[in-house]
Amino acid sequence: MSEFRFVRLGFGADMVDYQVAWDEQRRVHAARFADEVPDTCLLLEHPPVYTAGRRTAPEERPLDGTPVIDVDRGGKITWHGPGQLVGYPIQKLPRPVDVVAHLRRLEDAVIAVCAEFGIEAARVEGRAGVWVLGDPIERRTNLGGLSLDFNPRLSSEDEEFDHRLVGPEYAPSNAGQRHEDRKICAMGIRVAKGVTMHGFALNVNPDTSNFDKIIPCGIRDAGVTSLSYELGREVTMDEVLPVAEKHLQHVLGGADLKPRFVETAEKATA
Repeated sequence: MSEFRFVRLGFGADMVDYQVAWDEQRRVHAARFADEVPDTCLLLEHPPVYTAGRRTAPEERPLDGTPVIDVDRGGKITWHGPGQLVGYPIQKLPRPVDVVAHLRRLEDAVIAVCAEFGIEAARVEGRAGVWVLGDPIERRTNLGGLSLDFNPRLSSEDEEFDHRLVGPEYAPSNAGQRHEDRKICAMGIRVAKGVTMHGFALNVNPDTSNFDKIIPCGIRDAGVTSLSYELGREVTMDEVLPVAEKHLQHVLGGADLKPRFVETAEKATA
């Protein structure tokens, strides 16, 4: 078990510009690769910004031309801003690197944070991040007196549906009212030279309508939520920070890191 430290870069009035934080990530990443610093998790809050991972499609970006920063992480487009706890764990992994195992550890830590606040969160197969699961389709509430027969989300294919063209009642920020699956924490990571970068964005108390300008994470049949929305009260960053650090320390700092198992040709054909 190696040393694991936290660096609080800035919150509230001291929130950190995305480019400044990205430069700091790269600086700490180089230092960690050279074993000049221990495994480090940068924690911060960003001013409002949209960032697009390498898999972002052109049609998932804002329709009104709102600026987007293209970054070198995995995943698709998302929003960062006030009320969102962003964490960038910079951790050296054994080789061969197991990227999926690192992502699962991050999810485990955030699921534990949600549980401590009384929120049952989970993974969704095939979708990175942490989710609050919705009701089965047949039990969901229709908004505005709409019949399911006229619900554009259900009458069109998921890959064709665009909430930006059919009205705010179908926006990602209203997924809780529709009792749909909703993401409470987005994740996107990169591993370079065996050291992790980027990480997670936990919605504590942000204005989630900022997600309505985009197709968040490229997902059209679900939405977004926050700790505050799910609990029905204002949750503060000061409440969440020590809880997040505790569980990240336990899961990431306490992890027994092992290299990815690679099956040899002889074993595969045995």
